[in-house]
Amino acid sequence: MQSITIKGSQRESVGKAASKALRNAGQVPCVLYGGDDVLHFSAPELAFAGIVYTPNVYTATIEVNGKSYTAILQDIQFDPVTDKIIHIDFYQLNKNKEITIEVPIQIQGTSPGVMAGGTLRVVNRKLKIKALPDNLPDFIPVDISALEMGNRLYITKLPQENYKIMHPDNTVVCQIRVSRAAMKAAQDAAKAEKGKKK
Repeated sequence: MQSITIKGSQRESVGKAASKALRNAGQVPCVLYGGDDVLHFSAPELAFAGIVYTPNVYTATIEVNGKSYTAILQDIQFDPVTDKIIHIDFYQLNKNKEITIEVPIQIQGTSPGVMAGGTLRVVNRKLKIKALPDNLPDFIPVDISALEMGNRLYITKLPQENYKIMHPDNTVVCQIRVSRAAMKAAQDAAKAEKGKKK
């Protein structure tokens, strides 16, 4: 999984007044859990653009006081009025400990059902997986090249080599729906065939 580097500064004070002062200075108060100690730090708001405002999922390399930590974004709070980031929680990764995270899917291939006039409906754009940090994929490939009109693609058809998908086997990832135009064409063809037989 790709990583984004965030350079921060350790916070000396963690109270509300200190956090407000940081925000006024364009900094975001953050907390890093999961390690031996909880780390309170802050970083410029712009440093989080690549990890927050994206459909992709990245790990974060957090650099504070000459030390580097690998983490994932655990929780984020936005201001309800301005929509600015007001606080972020990160969880430190341990390379020997599995982590559960949501990863986006990537549609691959061309569906015969879509070529025949059906429409692709993606039911789950992200899937929850469990894996060791080194095995976290950037995305889960979803091959639709075998899907005919009306077919559904279930979790069981997806690769799970170095990670485990944490959804029931009957979870639908995507399906090819019969479009109104395709349905009308089929009905017209049936009527025409019926008329020929008469």
